[in-house]
Order: sequence, then C-alpha cells, then structure tokens
Amino acid sequence: MQQSAVPELAHTHTRPIHWLATATAVAGVVALSSVLQPNPATAAPTAGPEAKNAPAATTPPDPARIEFPLECGPVKAVVVKKATGDLDGDGSPETVAVVHCDSPMGTPPDGVYVLTHAKASATPRVVATLVDPKDSITVSDIAVRDGGVEAELLGYSSTDVPRCCPDVKDSAKWQWQNGTFVRSTPAGAHSV
Repeated sequence: MQQSAVPELAHTHTRPIHWLATATAVAGVVALSSVLQPNPATAAPTAGPEAKNAPAATTPPDPARIEFPLECGPVKAVVVKKATGDLDGDGSPETVAVVHCDSPMGTPPDGVYVLTHAKASATPRVVATLVDPKDSITVSDIAVRDGGVEAELLGYSSTDVPRCCPDVKDSAKWQWQNGTFVRSTPAGAHSV
C-alpha cells in the first residue's frame, strides 16, 4: 500500500459539529444585525402654502430606489410586500413597503415604512416607520384603503415561542391625522 505525500487533514471531512458551528455563527450574525438598528424615521411635517401650489406627483414612490433604515449586516434588505395610495390627502400617492433582511434562516422581522417623493424631486424618501423590526413582527397582509394603511400582523406571545412559528395574530390600521400616523386596532390580538 502506497502512502500519501500529504497527511489527511481533519477539517476536510464535515461532521455534525462543523454544521452546528456554522449555524450558530450565522444565527449570531442575524441576531446581532436585528439589534443594531438606526432610530426609526418619523412622519414629515405638514406642508406649508408653497407646497400646496406644487404639482402633485402621479407616480407612486418606487421602494427599489431607496435605502431603508434597516441594518442587515452581510445580507440585503428586500421589499416583500407593498401597497400604494394617497394617505395624506394631497393628491399624490404614497407607497407603504414591508421590508426585512434577506436572512437564509428563520423568519426575519418586518419593518413597515411609508415612502413619499422628496420635495422638487422624484427621489423617494421614508417619512414614517409604522412597524419597527425590533418589535419582532411579521406582516402577512398589507393594503391601503380609504386613505389608511391596514395590516395583518403576526407576532409572538413570549420569547419562548420559536421565531419560525408566530402564535399571535393582530389587525392594525394607521390613519394620517394632524401631521402623524395614528394607529388603531380594529380587532383584538388573538392566538393563531
């Protein structure tokens, strides 16, 4: 029997401990990226008289053209749902985007952001955060109806519930009132 010139290396054979170490490292990166987040955006101040004379934009803001206030570490933020409509009554449509980090494992929490066009520009900007990813909520449905944002939210009753399996369902509606989005809850939270 002929001997090899290079000794066999221990790390060339994968074992369960290698997969466990990789999974733990990836989970740590995902968890850390959800903790290190910028402060949420707040609603824009009401427009002055000069803005009333400006022509209304007819094209809704495109969420693909914006960087969201979401820290995703080595993965990118993805828009998973969107809805459009005039939320503030100015005749221009806004876009509501549901965004999360494109995590390869688990159920990443969603952020819900309201986008509008920047003044005198077609560049969209975030004007409000309706759901912060720090709240560990997943959005199963989103719509703009009657000038308000309606959403079906999935969450967790405790930290003991696995992040794959939300056990609380809630409905929420946000309406633009006096220069800010006000949340109301049409139905109470109930278990899924």
